[in-house]
Amino acid sequence: MSKSIAIVGGGPGGLTLARVLRLHGVDAVVYEREPSRAARGQGGMLDLHVDSGQRALREAGLEAEFHAIARREGQDMRLLDHTGALLLQEDTPDDAPLARPEVDRADLRDVLLDSLPEDAVVWGRAFRNATPRPEGGHTLHFADGSTAVCDLLVGADGANSRVRPLVTDARPFHYGVNYVEMAIPDIDRAHPELATVVGRGTYWVMGPGQSLSAQRNGDGRVRLYLGFHTPADWFTTCGVPFDDPARARPALAELFAGWAPDVTALIRACDDTVIQRPLTMLPVGLTWPATPGVTLIGDAAHLMPPVGEGVNMAMLDALELALALAADPGDPAAAVARHEKEMFERTAPVAEMCLRITEMMTAPDGAQAMLRFFTGR
Repeated sequence: MSKSIAIVGGGPGGLTLARVLRLHGVDAVVYEREPSRAARGQGGMLDLHVDSGQRALREAGLEAEFHAIARREGQDMRLLDHTGALLLQEDTPDDAPLARPEVDRADLRDVLLDSLPEDAVVWGRAFRNATPRPEGGHTLHFADGSTAVCDLLVGADGANSRVRPLVTDARPFHYGVNYVEMAIPDIDRAHPELATVVGRGTYWVMGPGQSLSAQRNGDGRVRLYLGFHTPADWFTTCGVPFDDPARARPALAELFAGWAPDVTALIRACDDTVIQRPLTMLPVGLTWPATPGVTLIGDAAHLMPPVGEGVNMAMLDALELALALAADPGDPAAAVARHEKEMFERTAPVAEMCLRITEMMTAPDGAQAMLRFFTGR
């Protein structure tokens, strides 16, 4: 394939796309805004599903590397209501299949980066916009003043994609949920009693209008996500001093007054990581007309509520786009059009399911609704 391909965004979707394309003899360059792979932490855990994220890694020739980083015990789950009543406990046998294992986001990124030649990723290139070229393709403009040209531009740049405006006017919208991310480092040594409470995987407590989930990471850290069913301006109206973690911790714990004591104990044990995360999504079933020389994958194309599908859909998008391009090297435009049609049809019901689960979680009886969901009742 003689056409040049530029991928904006070095997350799991963009790197999977570059890897699978290279396996099929198609060169692509990933432009990533971070200055290096070690420039910042990569966030928490991801559960990769057999028929999507794991499939992409298998077909990328990285199954052994995936097994080396997968945490089978990360599939464990405890679901409680806000009084502390245990509603559901799922413990994973040591010989259980890797159905939905957890992997550290940083470990997954390293596996993908290590599978690519060094020149496949250009670091420190924050994409700003692209202008069409008379002969076809686009000129890419970056924040540092540099430029690049390509025949096909793939936006894998997430929720706040700067590539998306080239194909649609749709923008993410807030859907009434805000998260606060916190963390307890080295929980087994620093807080062994809380380590026992959380267990090996995910500890999930749900109550009216709020929730807390605690998730084990492979480095011994536990990440907490406090969920609030509140409007978009809640961070500025709730009175929590987010700019002062020492004061924010007790203020956030106070919002859970009356809940089970383990909930407030977990919050008070956190370090100074206090990150505001307003949650947004794109319209379910978003499509756009075929646009010459541009396409999107992952959150840039179909941002969904975070219930475990986003990274899987992004990696599956990447795999299927790469296979479509490799199968039709003489007509990449037709390959992209076919891929987009199939992606629209595949991801719309997934996004609808994610929204439905979120609505269950935010219902007044969210804990019981999720219990019914997990047990199939």
